[in-house]
Amino acid sequence: MLIALNKPYGVLCQFSDADGRPTLASFVRQKDVYPAGRLDHDSEGLLLLTDDGRLAHKLTDPRHKEPKTYLVQVDGQVTDEAIDTLRRGVVLNDGLTLPAQAEHAVEPDWLWPRDPPVRFRKLIPTSWLRLTLREGRNRQVRRMTAAVGFPTLRLIRERIGPHTLEGLQPGDTRILE
Repeated sequence: MLIALNKPYGVLCQFSDADGRPTLASFVRQKDVYPAGRLDHDSEGLLLLTDDGRLAHKLTDPRHKEPKTYLVQVDGQVTDEAIDTLRRGVVLNDGLTLPAQAEHAVEPDWLWPRDPPVRFRKLIPTSWLRLTLREGRNRQVRRMTAAVGFPTLRLIRERIGPHTLEGLQPGDTRILE
């Protein structure tokens, strides 16, 4: 079984939490499924869950190079130079990233409001970009955008391989197989 979940902001990618924070248990009713990968509690979007260990490994192991696409709102007006750097690879404290597909984007019409809202600063604009990665380092998108001078304000995963977020509102699930 493979399930797509639009993970809301502030939800942990686990089914229980000793501190009582929101978890996947509030959204996924199927038993014996586990996340194939993770999204930080402050990230949103597509999370795949499965009861098939081999499928989970295929979806998460960087050797299989399953591309993951993110819509990212950043602090400041993203420059072409920053986009070019993301495309070449960014030096992080754990080494050079693989080149990413990177492009300017606009806030899509289908995007839901975030609760709580992203901070608004009257004198500092925000902008959007779309990044596709083929590796999965810890907090990689956030570290990459910060390294090129544009800290991430909002991060939404739109796609994992052929699977998309399309049609799912925050907290909604869809069985894929």
